[in-house]
Amino acid sequence: MTKKLPYEGIRVVVFTHMVMEPTCGMALADLGAEVIKVEPIGKGRKGDSTRHLVGSGAGFFPLFNRNKKSLALDLESKQGKEAFLRLIATDDDVAENFKPGTMKKIRFGLRIA
Repeated sequence: MTKKLPYEGIRVVVFTHMVMEPTCGMALADLGAEVIKVEPIGKGRKGDSTRHLVGSGAGFFPLFNRNKKSLALDLESKQGKEAFLRLIATDDDVAENFKPGTMKKIRFGLRIA
């Protein structure tokens, strides 16, 4: 019999970059949560900027995003915003680690359950 992981059945949508939240999301995914990483596209952006690190940073993205699912959305487009809203309607939590005001700027401010 396979042992159940502690966070199996929990879905977390992460809208993040760099180090801190990717580490948190990695730990949640390692513990069994379904972690869905939303990456930006459009206007010159091609996913999380850490995907494109070279040299000693080349292994950062695969290490800190292991066990996660990934979805690329243009949140400046109507279709991207609608897809993001459909996605977060199915989650248990959303995590983000941008500077204050970023989520509000793209019209995804705090939501109260």
